[in-house]
Amino acid sequence: MKKTTLAGLACGLCCSLCVGLYMAEVRGEVDEARAEALARYGGEQVEVCVATRDLAPGEVVDGSAVATKMWVADLLPDGAVTEPSGIVGQRLGSAVIKGEVLSVRRTEAQEADISVPQGLAAISVPARAVQAVGGSVEAGMHVDVYATGPVSTTRLVEGALVLASSASAETGSAAASNAWITLAVAPERVQEIVSAAQNLELYFALPATAGSESGGAEAALDGAVEVPADGGAVPSDTPASEQEAAAIEAPPAEESAPSEAPSAEGAVL
Repeated sequence: MKKTTLAGLACGLCCSLCVGLYMAEVRGEVDEARAEALARYGGEQVEVCVATRDLAPGEVVDGSAVATKMWVADLLPDGAVTEPSGIVGQRLGSAVIKGEVLSVRRTEAQEADISVPQGLAAISVPARAVQAVGGSVEAGMHVDVYATGPVSTTRLVEGALVLASSASAETGSAAASNAWITLAVAPERVQEIVSAAQNLELYFALPATAGSESGGAEAALDGAVEVPADGGAVPSDTPASEQEAAAIEAPPAEESAPSEAPSAEGAVL
């Protein structure tokens, strides 16, 4: 009995010793890896929250958009969030790209840099790239706003001033999925535009400038061919002024009078 007890105690001590040695070895490997990381990156590492996808300004951060990762402390931005509870449920004041360390400063609302003209109101409407001239509409431009539905298309606003747009404010997939345009319109048109944006598709057209309009008119005149009334075509390389003069001066074609048949009395002498 004593031998069995002693043997069991010996086995237990051996097992404990083996486990202790294994734990020491593992701890040594961890310390070695940590030391190697510190030597490579030159600083202490801490666990922080990073974005798992692109986040747009004004978006409320949810739990699925946050993950924790080890980060070099010396490379962290000011106000880096170390716990998901410190950022989840907060509204962002600026865009965050995927993989970026989340900071409390991202939740601070930025000062509005939009200047609304006197007597007008600023309103933002959704505007995908295909609806906004391929996404080239930017602040300072004037656009015509069209509302289209299953039955008809109507021009809502003519020459509306663009105050801001997602094309010039942000880039990336966040901007593409949250495309918008801010317009300056008359206050009495705001309700109509909001209703159209909710129920119809809005398209934005860039009117031609004065220079492009005159150039297009000249090109159209250069390629025009005038046909005089007598059926002769004026060559296409003739200047437009000469073509018009030729068309005006050309005498109308005279209709041939039917020949009168000699009467029976004139035929008999």
